[in-house]
Amino acid sequence: MLDGLLARPTESSGLLYLSQDIDAHVLVEELASRHGAPRTLVLDGITDPGVREVHGAGLLDLLEGRGETVMAWAHAGQWIGAGTARDAQGDIVPVLAVIPRQVQVLPAGTAGQDEDWVERLIGITGWILPPQRPDIDWVQIEARMGTRLPGDYKRMVETFGEGAFDAYLRLNQEPWTDWKEDGLLVWAGTEHENLYCWRIDGGDPDHWPVTMQTFDGENVPFDCSTAEFVCRILLEKDHPFTMAHYFDTHWFMTYRTNR
Repeated sequence: MLDGLLARPTESSGLLYLSQDIDAHVLVEELASRHGAPRTLVLDGITDPGVREVHGAGLLDLLEGRGETVMAWAHAGQWIGAGTARDAQGDIVPVLAVIPRQVQVLPAGTAGQDEDWVERLIGITGWILPPQRPDIDWVQIEARMGTRLPGDYKRMVETFGEGAFDAYLRLNQEPWTDWKEDGLLVWAGTEHENLYCWRIDGGDPDHWPVTMQTFDGENVPFDCSTAEFVCRILLEKDHPFTMAHYFDTHWFMTYRTNR
């Protein structure tokens, strides 16, 4: 049913007022099961004052102030909105809205700080939620692992939490130490058994080179930070491990948890 509903707004104005036989809560839950936790744009008729274009504000333009409860997801080349709104007769009914997302481009030049690359990653993915794990205890984790970790990786985990870029590149909440004897810590992976690692060399963790270990065991080094590496594989079609061939716009799918 949901696939059919999602096709209908794109065939018209992008906005679909639904029958009251459809449960808006169930609709939101089904979208959340596919695309992760949403951002609330409107609650009880009040629009979040912090909503901007990067959060899917165009969805609210379609509703023309009629939204009652509206949730939003960034998914590939679309913003998807669902919830309830007042129709032309003033009745509160379930609503579904879909608008295009703009393609993000990688700014020219090199970031002066790792945090700049994290900010770029937030923009590239259209990240719309507050930090998911702001209170993670890195002191305890690093003490247990016996090493400090790169600052931009820690901020990525704090910001995005559990989930995957483009629903494909899974971000480890703690690095895997399975290959530590070989000088590698694994910070992300894919279902195709590619591992995204750092080559730990005893120096400053913020300067550890990213190393890609392919499914056949080849280690390919890259002289860049963690967040910069993710930005580039999302956007650069000529990168050897690009993800840019699959989607023109990108997102982070948040795995739903009880945090």
